[in-house]
Amino acid sequence: MEFGVCYYPEHWPPERWSVDAQMMREAGIRLVRIAEFAWQQMEPAEGHFEWDWLDQAIEVLAAQDLQIILGTPTAAPPAWLSHAYPEILLVDSEGRQRRFGSRRHYCPTQPTYHQHAKRIVGAMVERYAQHPAVVGWQIDNEFGDHETARCYCDACSNQFRTWLTKRYKNIDALNYAWGTDFWSQAYSDWEQIELPNLTITDPNPSQVLDFYRYSSDAYLQFQQFQIDIIRAHDPKIPINTNFMGNFADLNYHDLSNALDLVTWDSYPTGYADVHAWRMYAPGEARPEFAYDVGDPYITGFSHAIMYGLKQAPFWIMEQQCGNINWSSYNEGIRPGTTRLWTWHALASGADAVVYFRWRASLNAQEQYHSGFLRHDASPAQAFEELISMQPEQEQMRSIAAEQLNAEVAILLDYNDLWSVQIQPHRKDFSHMRHLFVYYRALQRLGIPTAIVSPDSDLSQYKLVLAPSLILGDTQRAELLGSYVEDGGSLLLGIRSGFKTPSNRVTDLSLPGVFQPLMNVSVQDWHALSPKAQYPLKSHIAGLNGAATIWAERLESNAAAEDAGIEVLASYAGGPFDGGHALTARSLGLGKALYMGWYPTEDQAVALLAHLAQEADVPRLAELPHGLLAAKRGENTILMNFMDETLSADVQGKHVDVAPRDVQVI
Repeated sequence: MEFGVCYYPEHWPPERWSVDAQMMREAGIRLVRIAEFAWQQMEPAEGHFEWDWLDQAIEVLAAQDLQIILGTPTAAPPAWLSHAYPEILLVDSEGRQRRFGSRRHYCPTQPTYHQHAKRIVGAMVERYAQHPAVVGWQIDNEFGDHETARCYCDACSNQFRTWLTKRYKNIDALNYAWGTDFWSQAYSDWEQIELPNLTITDPNPSQVLDFYRYSSDAYLQFQQFQIDIIRAHDPKIPINTNFMGNFADLNYHDLSNALDLVTWDSYPTGYADVHAWRMYAPGEARPEFAYDVGDPYITGFSHAIMYGLKQAPFWIMEQQCGNINWSSYNEGIRPGTTRLWTWHALASGADAVVYFRWRASLNAQEQYHSGFLRHDASPAQAFEELISMQPEQEQMRSIAAEQLNAEVAILLDYNDLWSVQIQPHRKDFSHMRHLFVYYRALQRLGIPTAIVSPDSDLSQYKLVLAPSLILGDTQRAELLGSYVEDGGSLLLGIRSGFKTPSNRVTDLSLPGVFQPLMNVSVQDWHALSPKAQYPLKSHIAGLNGAATIWAERLESNAAAEDAGIEVLASYAGGPFDGGHALTARSLGLGKALYMGWYPTEDQAVALLAHLAQEADVPRLAELPHGLLAAKRGENTILMNFMDETLSADVQGKHVDVAPRDVQVI
């Protein structure tokens, strides 16, 4: 476990750098990320480079035995570039070309921009790749942030057509995949295809899904040419880019495959504020925690996604260490909170935590964003807290050497997410939110959880949850069937198999390609308004109440006993009265279950407690609200996100955890 910090030497006088570097080392900092927004300082005019300042900054940091992560500066093209080549600027879905004046204002597919990006990255890498203090590279910064994941410029229109020709080979195949016989949308030439924006009403959902895929691939290619430049000078140095946790506009599975290391930017109070509406359904009661810790379910969900991308440890590349500047309330942070976040990251699979930022900025958009030092360079509360964590660093490093122990996995596929996002059918139906219900339930039960791609090796998990695999794929169905036959327990959820991979509705009985595995059919499905509730009955303890949001009536493909189907829940009223709501089928050494409604969190807790017991998945502890548990190696880590002492029995020991504190057993 290593500590690091984000530093901006270009913001401060050179005579200050050595003071900062010494303070960093004495506080236990070992990693420093620099330069990711410094294009103008490195190349103040086209083709004219100035390196003296960066040379000096690197030497000052290296003199204190600090290791450096260099960021390529392509997230912030300078004014001279935007002015001379306005075609590089991103065009939004309303057809407006965005202006210079902040960051992320570029189109990732624009050939002119590629030319300039390759020049600055190439010059930077050639100069610093072999420097002994440079131990890693970060590419760009927060791909897709500020709604920049998709550009609608002419270059993207041309590149999208090229992408489609490679995917479909001929125009007839595209017409079939998109179902263009509807509304006379058939194409006879590739040049007739435009981007799916500014249409009179909704564009073709198959076209939109492919545009989302293309846009994600555009960033994949933009990332790759920078990787290639770095690799040409250093084949082994670790390369990352900083993700944004539960961000849904890019396919993080694809992007992470090309990287050596997964990193992400963790801002718990900001995410609790800005992301809560995405993660909790309207009207759903949100859990309350200590006011300055954020929502640990939201933070932990992102940690789990990041670990699951490679099923390996990740880094926090930007960790909040005080108040931020971009949410609604930007709460002040009390002593102990930064330490709690650090332990939460470590417990969730982080190997390093790099804090944002060293010193609060005097200038521009982030003036109200705090750091380890205040604006006047005096130590802030977070700096004192960093020093107070020094005695724990040896224990943290020992824990960081261990792997996570998760025996339950939730499947996340960005194509399924986008399909639901494009056509939710029911207002507020969100794929990410649906997964989050199950994640919260597992956290409440004290069951460590991985979030992985459906194409991952699932053999290490005893229980796999697939809340909604809407795009049915035959190969995926076969892989899941093999997982069950080999002894796994699989829970498949609503809307699964409803569409083909090209986002057309299947002509198979639902759940489409998954029906042979489940041996049940969806006879009817209802999206439910807030006023509609379908009562349920079940012999599983606590699995009661009613179906809300979405319900499906299931029927065995033969008499239940002949089909090998066990009915675990049924509808006890409403139009689905008497129909199956939850079924289980023994297959080979395992079990395949189909969940026919969108559960509440309490219903998910009851169901997963039952399934975990059946699958012999252990619980770390019986946990009161606000106390979270994780296991890394042989270490069970309890984290209290409340303002009162909480207790749990772990490994035969009664453990008290003070407010916003941590205990390691």
